[in-house]
Formats: sequence, C-alpha cells, structure tokens
Amino acid sequence: MTSSLTDLRDVQTLPQLLALRAGQSPDAEAYRQFDAASGRWASLSWAQARERIAHWSRAIAASQLPAQAHIAVLLPNGLDAMSIDQAALATGCVPVPLHAIDNPGSIAYILADAEVSLLMVSQAAQWEQIRAVGTAFPHLQAVVVTDAAVAPPAAMDSSVPVLHLADWLARGTGEVALPPEPAAGDLAAIVYTSGTTGRPKGVMLTHGNVVADVKAILGRITPVQEDVFLSFLPLSHTFERTGGYYLPMAAGSCVAYARSVPQLPEDLKTVRPTVLVSVPRIYERVHARLIETLSPSPFKMKLFEAAQDVGWRRFCAAQGLPVPASDPAGGWLRALPWALLRRLVAAPLLAQFGGRVRVAVSGGAPLSPAIARCFLGLGLPLVQGYGMTETTPVVSVNSLDDNDPGTVGRALPGVEVRIGENRELQVHGPIVMRGYWKRDEDTARVLAPDGWLGTGDQAELVDGGRIRILGRIKEIIVTSTGEKVPPGDLELAIAADPLFEQVFVVGEQRAFIACVAVVQADEWKRLAGELGLDPQDPASLSAPAVHKAALARIERQTASFPRYAVPRAVYLTREPWTIENTFMTPTLKLKRNNLVAYYAEAIEGMYRKSK
Repeated sequence: MTSSLTDLRDVQTLPQLLALRAGQSPDAEAYRQFDAASGRWASLSWAQARERIAHWSRAIAASQLPAQAHIAVLLPNGLDAMSIDQAALATGCVPVPLHAIDNPGSIAYILADAEVSLLMVSQAAQWEQIRAVGTAFPHLQAVVVTDAAVAPPAAMDSSVPVLHLADWLARGTGEVALPPEPAAGDLAAIVYTSGTTGRPKGVMLTHGNVVADVKAILGRITPVQEDVFLSFLPLSHTFERTGGYYLPMAAGSCVAYARSVPQLPEDLKTVRPTVLVSVPRIYERVHARLIETLSPSPFKMKLFEAAQDVGWRRFCAAQGLPVPASDPAGGWLRALPWALLRRLVAAPLLAQFGGRVRVAVSGGAPLSPAIARCFLGLGLPLVQGYGMTETTPVVSVNSLDDNDPGTVGRALPGVEVRIGENRELQVHGPIVMRGYWKRDEDTARVLAPDGWLGTGDQAELVDGGRIRILGRIKEIIVTSTGEKVPPGDLELAIAADPLFEQVFVVGEQRAFIACVAVVQADEWKRLAGELGLDPQDPASLSAPAVHKAALARIERQTASFPRYAVPRAVYLTREPWTIENTFMTPTLKLKRNNLVAYYAEAIEGMYRKSK
C-alpha cells in the first residue's frame, strides 16, 4: 500500500489518501462503531484500520477476480462497508455501492448492468430475494455474507458460491500478491443514480474526481483531526461517500457509525458529533417534532417564535444580509435579551444534536427556507450546498462566515459554473464524471465534448457568484392556462406545516394545482379530535371539514406564491411514501411517475369535483 507521500497536495488516488492519513496520525481514532455484544462503542485507530483493510485486500486478491473487477457492496454503514470499499480500491477494483433497503428488482438490475464479480451482503436472505428476481448474473463469481448467524451457505443455490465472511477472509492470510494500485484516471466507483423516471444509470467516478472534490471541500468546510462525524446517510449516496467518509479521512477526523435512523436521536446525544452531513429530511423531522411538542402550549410557541425571530435577525446582521424588521405583532417576548432566549429555547434544541455541532451541512435536496430560518436563528451552524452524483457530488457550498441560506454557496475552488440555455446550471472541472456506464447516448446528452456538464437544474448567479437554484428543468409543471409552477419549492413550503409529513403536487396541463399529502400521525390525530372525527376511520380523511382545514393550512404555507400556484384541492392519505414501496428513491426523492400512476384515480377525482 502506498506510503511514500507526505503531503495531501500530492495525493491523486484514494489508496494514497488512506496511506497518507495512516502515516500521519496512526494512533488517532479513525472509526467508532457500536458493539451490540458488549453494549458499548468500540474504536479503531488509523493504524488498525489500515491493517484491517490490508487483510480484506488480500482476500480480494486471493479470490482471483478479473482485473479492475466490479465489487458490489450491499451493507449498512459500518466497519465492514468501509473495509470492503477500501480493499476494493487498494486492489484496483471498482466499488458499486448499493442501497441496503433498495428493492430486490432494482438491485438485481444493477448487479447485471454493472457486470459485478463479487457481491458483499449482510444477510443471506438478501441474496435469496435478489436471486428470486430471476435475473442472470453471468459475471458474478461469489457472494460473501457478513452476518455469521445466517443459514449455512450449503443451503443456497450452488450456481454462485456463497461464503461466510470469516471463510472468505481466511483466503487472505499469508503472503498473497496484491495487484497494482489504481491510477488517478481509473474508476473509484460506479454509483447508480436514483432513477426518478426510469432505470438507474451508473455514474462512473474516477479517483481523480473524488480526490479533487475532497481537496476542494476541505478549503470550504475545514474539518480538523479533533472533529467527530456521525455517519447515518447511506454510503451508497455519493454525498455521504465524499462528504462523510473520504473528507474526514483527509482531515484525520473520526467517523462514528450511527446504529440506525430510528436510533439517531439517541446516537446524536451519545456521540455528540461536531460535524453533521445530512439531507434536509433529518432537519425537517427534528423541526416537525419541535413544533408538535410546542403546539399545545401557546406561550411556549410564542416564546419559540420570538427566539427564532430575534436569532434570525442576529444571524442576518452577522452575515451582512438584509436584516428583516421585527414583527410588531410579536409582543414583549421579542424584547427579551438574546442570552435569556438562547438559554430557554436555543440550548434545548441544540442539545438534540448533541450540543457541540460546529458545522452542519445540508445537501442532496433543497432545504426549506422556513427550516433554515429556524435552525440558523436558534444557533445551529447550518450551511447548504449543491451537487449531484455526476459531480462527485459537491459543486458548491456556503461557509460559516459567508452563509446566505437563500443560495447554495459559491462554486468550490477549481470548479467552474455558468448559466446556459433555458437558465440551466452547467459545471466544468475535475469533479465532473467520466460518463454513464455503457450509456454513451445518455452521456452525450448531458456532457459536452469540451467537458461542460448540464445539471438539469435551473439557476442564477447572484451576489458575485453565489448560486441560487430555481428548480428542475424537467419538473416544471405547466398548467393548461400556461402558468409554470416549480413543484419542489411548493412541496417544501407545504411540508413545513406539521400536519403534512410528505407532499406531492400535480397540475400538468390541468386548470389548477392540486396536491396529495401524507398526514403526520400525531398531528392528524389532534386535528381529527378537534373536528370530532375518528382518526382511525379512513373516511375521516375525506371529510369536508378536514378538506377545508387542510386547504386553509396549505394556503397559509403558500402565501408567498402566486395565486395560480396555490393548490385548490387536496387528497390526504396515511400511507407513507418509502423506498420499499417504490415511491421514493434511495436518496429520498419522490418518484413522481410512480406516485402519479398509483394515485391516478384520486387525482382524477380531485379535478372532477372542481367541474
């Protein structure tokens, strides 16, 4: 393994990055993971991590896979996922990260399309479900199961050998010759995009892409060796791979692996991270719980609003942004000193994140302005960024001292951006992908011969280079009256109301905008009780009084939108949209085509009633 480099500026590949880190701080804490057997968190130093990865690398070499073989990783975040990823990179192989809760059909498609030679799964049952799809895997040579408690591999289909992790690792003992390390232009991953409207495409990212993005981010976010990251976004997500995995490696920071998303609130308080890399959904959940807790007490809600208002004006002043006038209807609470408001309101909120976060990054999807205003006003150092899988992924991000939450920051050093036809944001630089795996025509549609990538997002450049995202080019709803409505912004605004857990708006070539919304269980129970309805009765969701109350809430949340953009009809459901039921992508974006098809009858019903 490479060990001669002593300066990050000379690093060109990910194995070199690991070697540099292990050489510079061998005894520092690298990874932390909860050990269920002992009930305690256990740590691994960088030197120990390097030895662990070396063992896994020898096991790969002993497997006699083809040169630059594709290795699929279907594991939850943790030491095993890190080890197989690093070992694949060290042996010149190409990781193909898979989402641990993606559906078997989607995974089977990726395994076949990516020509995977080795699959790493946590449970034998996962492989059984994938195999049952019936897809042929002519390149697959072995499946390795990490859970030692699974059924004996002998009970599995013999056409593809299924091995326990311990047996597979035993192949790597002794002196097994390792293949040559990769070059900067070699692939570091094939990451499949979410596929909101069709089959997912494999984005080819090189070592040079990833290293360039990591180096550029370091100059904007500046993590240090004393920082602790809490890893909970799936490592199949490029945002987590670059920002929550390779970035802390470059900085020498520790990565603690959260046990699960349901246990995230407890892990935040136990690990007490200093850096958070998250998607807006996590911040939205915390905000929704906060509003739900405060709603029964008018005084507590007014105190919260006062603290948020005062804090937001303080934030704007500190950042040199226009300072809004204080709401004259806010009352005497807004005259309280900030020190008191911080102690009564802000401190308890920040404690939910562990109490020592010094930078929280939001990316992967737009962050609601209401959520940004809340957390920034109450003192969470939240910065929003922008990127896409095809750009490894980070293109831009705000910094703590140059933070305009109405934008996604300025382009990273070495990254060029421009506005093209139809206001499309275009990106050029070393972070831009090589192309889509086996999809030359798709590559040519977005990547010009001169290296400029069309993002599909509309944007404008403001204030000397800050990027403001306006919406997706292909997701603009055009009503039958010719009005253009960006659904994402509208959905974010509506979802800021605690009644609506998830929101999907429709109206393409219709006379008006309508929406389908998933209700939040506790808030729905409260509203149904106020209206004298049974919250468990499905018919209650379509009661006229509920429809009227929901539309009134929607109108309040969309007061800043043009009148034509405000939904005039709503259909409510208690069924959440998840990855498993195919309504959301692994990166938690709505699968609009699937939702339109599933709710076709309900959507038609909303428009019929209006006639």
